[in-house]
Amino acid sequence: MLVILPPSETKSDGGTLGPLDLDSLWLPQLTAVRDKLITELIELSADPEAARVALGLGKATGAGAEGLQTALTRNASLRTAATAPALRRYTGVLYDALDAGSLTKTQRARAEERLAIGSALFGVVRAGDAIPGYRLSGGSKLPGLPTLASLWKPVLAPALREATAGRLVVDLRSGTYQQLGRLPGAVTATVLTERPDGSRTVVSHFNKHHKGLLARALVSTRAEPGDIRALARIAEKAGLRVEIASSSELLVLT
Repeated sequence: MLVILPPSETKSDGGTLGPLDLDSLWLPQLTAVRDKLITELIELSADPEAARVALGLGKATGAGAEGLQTALTRNASLRTAATAPALRRYTGVLYDALDAGSLTKTQRARAEERLAIGSALFGVVRAGDAIPGYRLSGGSKLPGLPTLASLWKPVLAPALREATAGRLVVDLRSGTYQQLGRLPGAVTATVLTERPDGSRTVVSHFNKHHKGLLARALVSTRAEPGDIRALARIAEKAGLRVEIASSSELLVLT
């Protein structure tokens, strides 16, 4: 089983590992696109206003100025900054719920085997891949380059298909990141909040939180699910309320 998590805009700083080594990352077929995007981000970091617009950052005043400076600093040092395992690099609601720091040694090893993370900069990385902090979102448009989807689709989709052949894949990425490289047949999870009148709606915060809980359940279990039914049983044992909507869609109800 492979679980593909969405990335997050928020990331931890620093790291205890050496500079980025593109050749060490999962899916070496993606190296050329990764290298191209890194070069573009480094060059773009020398032009704060262009970077602000391209990266979708707010006004370069007040708190916005601080966020812009952080983004520029991270992107300028992509090839030289210290790195950290991807699962520690990304932060936020989903990763708080996953709570990788509290996993046992055995569960952490299982997490490195079973978890991957979507990325606008790296395509997809494994949980243990060493990466620096960076700023690039799936919807960003870098000057002089095609859209990120246009860059990634030709290489990411076939690379993922080849790497996951014969495995159950649970794709928890958002639509923006799925568009970078789709995996037909992967199980997706839709998080819905059920109101007292029985109506159901999608709520962003609970979506991230419960996907994090689902990911934790899937790395905590020793079971190796082969289909969505087995997946649902694992989620239910972990205390999640789920329904099978189709052979490839699991509903998680809050």
